Amino acid sequence: MGTENFKYCNSLTQYSRFVTREVKIGDMLLGGNNPIRIQSMTTTDTMDTKATVAQSIRMIEAGCELVRITAPSITEAKNLEQIKKEIRAAGFSTPLVADIHFTPNAAEMAARLVEKVRVNPGNYADKKKFETIDYSDAAYESELERIRNRFTPLIKICKEYGTAMRIGTNHGSLSDRIMSRYGDTPLGMVESALEFVRICEENNYHELVISMKASNTQVMVQAYRLLVSKMMETNRNYPLHLGVTEAGDGEDGRIKSAVGIGTLLEDGLGDTIRVSLTEEPEFEIPVAKTLADRYIKRNNHDPIKPIEKQIPYNPFEYNRNKTREVINIGNHNVPRVIADYSLKTEITPASLFAVGYNYSVPLDKWNLSDLAVDFIYAGDNTVNFQIPGTLGIIFNSELWKKNKSKDRTYPLFCGEEFFKSNEKSDKLNFVAVDWKVLTPSFIEKVNTNKTIVLIVDSFNGAAMPEIRRMIIDLKDANCNNPIILKFNYKDLSESEFQLYAGTDAGALLIDGMGDGLWLKEKNCVSMQVLNSTQFGILQATRTRISKTEYISCPSCGRTLFDLQETTQKIRERTHHLKGIKIGIMGCIVNGPGEMADADYGYVGTGPGKISLYKGKEVVKKNVTSETAVDELISLIKEHGDWVEKSH
Repeated sequence: MGTENFKYCNSLTQYSRFVTREVKIGDMLLGGNNPIRIQSMTTTDTMDTKATVAQSIRMIEAGCELVRITAPSITEAKNLEQIKKEIRAAGFSTPLVADIHFTPNAAEMAARLVEKVRVNPGNYADKKKFETIDYSDAAYESELERIRNRFTPLIKICKEYGTAMRIGTNHGSLSDRIMSRYGDTPLGMVESALEFVRICEENNYHELVISMKASNTQVMVQAYRLLVSKMMETNRNYPLHLGVTEAGDGEDGRIKSAVGIGTLLEDGLGDTIRVSLTEEPEFEIPVAKTLADRYIKRNNHDPIKPIEKQIPYNPFEYNRNKTREVINIGNHNVPRVIADYSLKTEITPASLFAVGYNYSVPLDKWNLSDLAVDFIYAGDNTVNFQIPGTLGIIFNSELWKKNKSKDRTYPLFCGEEFFKSNEKSDKLNFVAVDWKVLTPSFIEKVNTNKTIVLIVDSFNGAAMPEIRRMIIDLKDANCNNPIILKFNYKDLSESEFQLYAGTDAGALLIDGMGDGLWLKEKNCVSMQVLNSTQFGILQATRTRISKTEYISCPSCGRTLFDLQETTQKIRERTHHLKGIKIGIMGCIVNGPGEMADADYGYVGTGPGKISLYKGKEVVKKNVTSETAVDELISLIKEHGDWVEKSH
């Protein structure tokens, strides 16, 4: 991909859906101007017809518009006929999707029975051995011919039966051939899918949906953008299925999904979404719906100044925006977190517990958690106690003038107020700006002051693109003062707050924008949830790691152990290992590949049997599930990554 073309959506400033071709899946239309469709996947054994039907109906009643069922072999594929019959008999016409990885014969059977099949290009015609082979062009072409011969029968069946297909690339299961030529990259993911797309097109088959899933949100977003950019260049417009693989569970899984899926939805990309949580599938539906419903009326937002030249960053790779350092903000420092206490009636030592600071009265000592904030915005509240040494307090400028003799206190000015004030900090001044304040002459003045940290703020219905536009203006003017991203929310549920904030802040952090995060809320969540959301967004964007990361797949019919229970057991034992990534996979399908993105892996290989990985290497095979968590801990200790919990 040359750097000359950074276009991957209709507009970066006016919400506009990328219009894709319409694909018919049973009675449902996907893509085009149809609503964003919500889907999920069963977790039951596909051979347990009764359980699969019951779970499918629960999913449909929760709002699922496409039900995906795994068919790892021809036996399960045949049973889809009975499952479909019983779902239809219960009065539901929701289309079914067969999920296929390694078995072309299962795909060919399923394509005759259900409305859509999903194939993974990395697994469909390839067995992964993690070998690097230097292919000549002729050898590469002969490999493609082998794939063409393997894949074409399925295409012909899909055409005959009117069956749609998803070509679903997974970052964790790229073939050795793709890895050898393109590496473990977004470009490799795109090329993996396009090879299969071209074979479909040679057969005049276009009922395709494409996905580019990864557990790393940066890779996932870059791959989808690159795919759309390549499609725009070649006049293709296949619908997009969005998802973050192995997002995990609880708050982490929701925030990670919002960061990946929401970033793309903001730019008008995506026709169907699946949120992959390590929970019952019906719990995925409301999360996906909350993400999608936000865009029903999005194009009514206030106008944002259009971008008339090439953007000053590369949307297909992560590069942190270069800014100067002001005390501990900007440059190489991790993004800083600001907790907003301005609406509190008073601030006491006890009130800091929610943001990671625990004061011990008998010891007269502060204990810090991994989620300890860097600054508190007190507004016009006074702080009459000795603050921890790692914390800074931000006051509104007039109150700061009365408190400026105190250590680690800094003023907040509004726009031009800073330049009019006689009293300023000689170390650090926060200056709040919106798009009206950010004129060329104002930016020029900011640029000459090495103590200013800008708080970029927006009250637009499309706050993320407006803030992005402001940051582009700052970059174009070569302003290198640090930037804090500020977003404002009110009257939202906890789930809406986490998903909207994950989308808005995540979209900018994914593009390397922002030296800090400040979420302001009114009537949404507790201070503790607010704080964990801010740190969760930084973790999900991989811009600041503050806790152990679990790459955990959703259960499906292939899962060989109780995934939810096992994830919880591993989390209980390892949650204090800051910065370590642990993959917990129900089966081998995404296992070894996604392990490449994890430090350690726990993968089901047979009933009650587990293989343990270090990176992508198997180090222990066929460990019994009873002892596997202990063995995992031993493995972490063996490689020097274990630390004892502090009490």
